[in-house]
Order: sequence, then C-alpha cells, then structure tokens
Amino acid sequence: MKVFKFGGASINTAERIQNAGRILASYKGEKILVIISAMGKTTNALEKVVDAFYEGRKDDALQLFEQVKQSHLTLLKYLVTIQWKAAEDQLRDFFTEVEWLLHDKPVREYDYYYDQVVCCGELLSTSLVSSYFNEAGIRNQWLDVRDIVRTDDNFRDAAIDWEYTRQRVEAQVMPLFAEHDIIITQGFIGATDENESTTLGREGSDFSAAIFANLLDAESQTIWKDVEAVMSADPKEFPDAQPIAALSYREVVEMAYYGAQVIHPKTIKPLQNKNIPLHVRCFLKPELPGTVISQQPVHNLPPIIVLKKSQVLMELSSKDFSFVEDKPIAQLHEIYDQVKIRPNLSQNGAVSLLCCLDDKPDKIEKLALAASAIFDVQLEKNLTLLTIRHYSREKYEELTRGKTVLLMQRTPETVQVLMR
Repeated sequence: MKVFKFGGASINTAERIQNAGRILASYKGEKILVIISAMGKTTNALEKVVDAFYEGRKDDALQLFEQVKQSHLTLLKYLVTIQWKAAEDQLRDFFTEVEWLLHDKPVREYDYYYDQVVCCGELLSTSLVSSYFNEAGIRNQWLDVRDIVRTDDNFRDAAIDWEYTRQRVEAQVMPLFAEHDIIITQGFIGATDENESTTLGREGSDFSAAIFANLLDAESQTIWKDVEAVMSADPKEFPDAQPIAALSYREVVEMAYYGAQVIHPKTIKPLQNKNIPLHVRCFLKPELPGTVISQQPVHNLPPIIVLKKSQVLMELSSKDFSFVEDKPIAQLHEIYDQVKIRPNLSQNGAVSLLCCLDDKPDKIEKLALAASAIFDVQLEKNLTLLTIRHYSREKYEELTRGKTVLLMQRTPETVQVLMR
C-alpha cells in the first residue's frame, strides 16, 4: 500500500494530468491511495469568490465562480469523451453546492464561508482527474474525503478527530481496496459532524496524505512536486542549490521551523509515529530518485539556506529603564497570542527586546499598538532574515558580504542573521 499526493502544479494542464496518469500506470498492480490538490491557481480564484460574496457583491462572486466553472469544463472536454456526460454531471453537482450558497447572504463568520467555497477546488480536480484516468484505462474509485476525515469546526485550520477518522478508513476505505487498486480522493479538506466542509490549514494536502498513510499503515508516502528533490536552498534565489538525497524527520522539522518551504511539521508527525518514509519526487522527471525522509539520521549535509524577505525588526524598550523581564515579557507573549503572530527571531537585553517578524501589516500594526501600552516601540521594515543550517564560515561570509547585520543568533548547527 502506497500513498501518493499530486499538488496543483502537477495537474494544472491536460498534458500534466496525462503525465500523472503515466506515473500511476507505471505502478500497475500496486495498491495506491491518491490525494490530489486543487488545480493550479484554483484556490486563489475561489478565495476571490469568497471575498466578493462576503463583501455583499453577489453578482461579482457568481461571475468569478463562472470563470472557475468554465476552466474545468473546458479541460474536461480535452480529456474525456466517452464518459463525458457522466463526468460533467458530477462537476455540475459541485458547482451547485457553491452556487446555492452564493445566492444567499452571509450571516456567519468569513472563515466558515471560506471553507464551504474553497473546498470545491479539490472536489472538482479529483472528479475530473478520476474521470480521465478511468477513460484512459487507469481504473480507479473516486471518494469524497468529507465522508472520511472528521474534524472540529475551527474553520480554515480544523483539527482532526483521529478516532472517528480511523473508524471511517477501516469501514469505507480499506474494503474498497479489495476491488480497486487505485482510490482517488481530496487533500486539504474534511467535514464536521454536521457535514459542514472544513479545511486543514497550511500544507493541508500533504497532511491529508499523511493521515491516510498512518491509518492505512502504508509502506510509504510520495509527494510529487515540480522540483527534482528537496533542495539545499530555493533554486530561484540560489542557482547553485543542490538536491539532497536523504533527510531525517528531525532535519525537515528544523528546516520548516526556520521557514523553508519544504514539508510542514504536521505532515511529518503521523509518518514518524509509524516510521513511514516520505519520498519527494519530481513529476516532470519521475525517473529521478528524489529525496527520502525517514527516521534515519543523515550526516554530512551541505549548508541548507533559508531566506525570508519582507521582515520587520521591532524594538521594544522599557519606558522607565526597568528590566524587561518577567511580567513585561509575559504580557508581550499574551499579545503575540492575541494577534496570532510569532517572532521568527528574538533577543533580550536589560531594558530592551528585539524581535523579527513577518511583515503582515495588519498584524504588525495591532502588535505595535498593543505593545506601546507597555514599551516604547520602534519599527524598521524591508529587512531579510537569513538562516543557514550546517553552516560554514565561508558560506556565512559569502551570504552576508556587503550587508548590515542587525541581529544574530548562533548555535553549533544553525546561524540566523537579520540583515539590512
């Protein structure tokens, strides 16, 4: 039993959907559960639909949703001919789910409507891809994940009810594998006990795959991406970035903590609990080995570079030169929780505290305003946070040359600098 996850970039054209089919066909006879994300920029498009609806612009919302509908119907015509009518009917059922809501007026919080509309992206993509695969001879069973993955009602970042979900996997998913080699379902979404759609937050599709891998006791999970492997740095920023053949779970969690767009820690935990290896492979070059992430420690890693731009340095100083410890710091952490923001780097002095944060203007403004009741507050924007795991002096000097370092922290394995 394997679990595959195909992201939006891997299925955003007819050619790439056909390519995904060729990848699956090469695993003929194996049992595979396939998680598929929304296509390309569909999630962004649906977010605009939600915004228009919530702002009371019903006609705009319906027009924006019409664009999403037409893009999927057009793609369907390129991919499915014999079973086109049945495939179109299934898509239209999902269109109706959203349009029924858009003709109403918002009476609940934004996040609720976000989840009801945005979940449509995954339902549409999996329905379309499943129909194409069946027509191409890659027999599969489509499944609505909302019937399986139970969550709470914390919309946009719902928590999994593991015990209920386990029962549904055993009752509904496992028996299907007696009749089908391939099951296709959605990532990123689930449902409450009142059958309201929910989404699982950042990197939710990878997490969905890990949930199924854990509950199915899969031999492995594979995430198919548009890069050849996990890289030592973002190749768009660092052309000399190199692929990494193997990483430990711990290393990946560390990388994610420092901001690397690699694998979210919540995806790692269900795999680590059952020692299930995670493969990161390239859907454009499936012959490449990619990266394997497992329990095994990996030594002699190259410097791993994480660059976060658009950073803010906030300096919080005591108003009366008393020490900024104990109560003032405790109050500051309460403000962090209220604003829902976390410093990327912080450093205490006797009468001041420095913290580096992502420049989210609304949150920074709220934080500065609340903190000003306790501290004198100064801000500096347009900064860059550089993190180097497994650093060398040469690499550190190369990447900070010509920069002004405002804040630095160093451990034996990691150095972080906030630069102007």
